[in-house]
Amino acid sequence: MTWEFEAHGWENGCTAVCGVDEAGRGPIAGPVCAGAVILPPHIELEGLNDSKKLSEKKREKLYDVICEQVISWSVALVDEKTIDKINILQATYLAMKNAVEGLAVPADFALIDGNRSEGLCIPHECVIGGDGKAPSIAAASILAKVTRDRLMREYAAQYPAYGFEKHKGYETRVHDEALLVHGPCPIHRMSFLKKFYAKHPGAPR
Repeated sequence: MTWEFEAHGWENGCTAVCGVDEAGRGPIAGPVCAGAVILPPHIELEGLNDSKKLSEKKREKLYDVICEQVISWSVALVDEKTIDKINILQATYLAMKNAVEGLAVPADFALIDGNRSEGLCIPHECVIGGDGKAPSIAAASILAKVTRDRLMREYAAQYPAYGFEKHKGYETRVHDEALLVHGPCPIHRMSFLKKFYAKHPGAPR
């Protein structure tokens, strides 16, 4: 991981380069979450990496360090009802836009994880695999992942039949079995359950 992508912004006169990433595009329940982070240039955060490559304990620890040491950070959630209405891609763009706009220190350049973006009103660059390449995107990925995981644990207490604390809303055998018995709960993405109901047409809805 290097600072070469952030340097693209600095070299063009930008002083507040933010990294942006999302968590939760794939689950069949719960919101999608995006994080935006402006790091102090060349700050060293021990263990910083793509959130998917870190243990839950390490992510939680880094979450606190990032929030304490960054110039500015923001997270934004787009709920399952909106996902069903506008589709997951547009919901992800909306979450990213809201995260960037939620920064207390306005960003003047953004690095977006992935190969495309939409809706941002500031100059930006898409970086494929950016959460493993650019420190600011890696930091954003951790904030987004931890925020969403914490929320899914809260939902697990509210809807204990589904095991959200374990799979965080992703489709697993245990999750499918719960749907077969109980049907969907209010945080399920109904647009994501079409394949499930195609396989199990008699399942409760």
